Amino acid sequence: MLPALIFALPWIVLPLVVAWRLRGTPSLNDVPADALLNADAIATPTAGVVPSRHAASAKGAAPLVSVILPARNEAAHIAACVASLRSTTWPNWQLVVVNDGSTDNTGQLARAAAAGDTRVTVIDAPPLADGWFGKQWACQVGMQQAHGELLLFTDADTRHQPDLIARLVQMRALRGADLISVSGEQEMVTFWERAVQPVVFALILTRFGGARAIESARTPADVVANGQCFMMTREAYNAVGGHEAVRDTVAEDLMMAQRTVQVGRRVSLVLGRDQLSTRMYDGLGSLIKGWRKNVYAGGRMAMKGGWLGRLLFPLALTGFPLAIALPFLVLPVAALVQHDVTFWWSLIAAGCMLLAFAAAARFGRVPLWRSVLAPVGALAFAAICTSAIVRGQSVEWKGRAYRSA
Repeated sequence: MLPALIFALPWIVLPLVVAWRLRGTPSLNDVPADALLNADAIATPTAGVVPSRHAASAKGAAPLVSVILPARNEAAHIAACVASLRSTTWPNWQLVVVNDGSTDNTGQLARAAAAGDTRVTVIDAPPLADGWFGKQWACQVGMQQAHGELLLFTDADTRHQPDLIARLVQMRALRGADLISVSGEQEMVTFWERAVQPVVFALILTRFGGARAIESARTPADVVANGQCFMMTREAYNAVGGHEAVRDTVAEDLMMAQRTVQVGRRVSLVLGRDQLSTRMYDGLGSLIKGWRKNVYAGGRMAMKGGWLGRLLFPLALTGFPLAIALPFLVLPVAALVQHDVTFWWSLIAAGCMLLAFAAAARFGRVPLWRSVLAPVGALAFAAICTSAIVRGQSVEWKGRAYRSA
């Protein structure tokens, strides 16, 4: 029993380490929904927190928030996303929707959703410039119309509650962050979404941790941002060189966070499950295409160790999901051949994985039974990772082919 327990230590310890690194991550619910009643909080950070260079335009004022929404072939989402953003209670905002060469009626639907609101601008991006990824190009084009000192970049498949911007403006100031991203509710409907997505999120959380880990990171490679929704000060955005500085990388959110740290600015993270929801993919096909797009070409940029780390990255990338699935695969074989050490190791390790994913399900407010999908999702994700590694830095997304830096 003791040898089995020793062999199972990585499966026991790692979830505990991840839980410890996630401690203290704030929630948008920690600040009031009506920021104007708490203008002092916007201008004055909490004790012990380093203030950002522009905590607020003025004490008691409501800084202009410019929302940049790039959209390519998002007919299924754009109207609902625009409507949710227009419902904001924040009094000083503008929304710039950039139709990025859509081949569907995204632009038409966005204009209809704007409903004549003068605070909403819908523009068509010029043809994609050489050396640019589409999302970065659309954001760059949208910035030409953005006038706010606070910039909120978000995706078309998100839904925003009315209090999101008000709470996020406050939280950014309280955390002293020049870039702060929101981890919202991840909607998972189909079997494969429910199986694979928690494994991917487990990988990201294991690598980066929560707000404390990100805020205290000593190297740029240890920070990350959620491109679904993140806010930057204009000063920080200009300091990193804007989206032009990350124009040729598939994981532009990751690289924006890294460059923010490189130029001496502060990155943070906040939970916003009651304020933001996203359904990233609508089934197995889009899930494979989506993660295959960036899990290797983008993930390698977060690997430590320089060229050697990137050389070993494929092993680390595939090793994580395989390590989750391994005890479940070994357990029935060990029981059949009655090999005691292997049986008890696999039983303990599998039990720890189930407990870890059950805890994640409880935290994510989804049924606990979904934790049993972890081994299936892990094997599927390992296959996606392998496919991404074979493709290398070549990326395909929404009818466009790229090569990531």
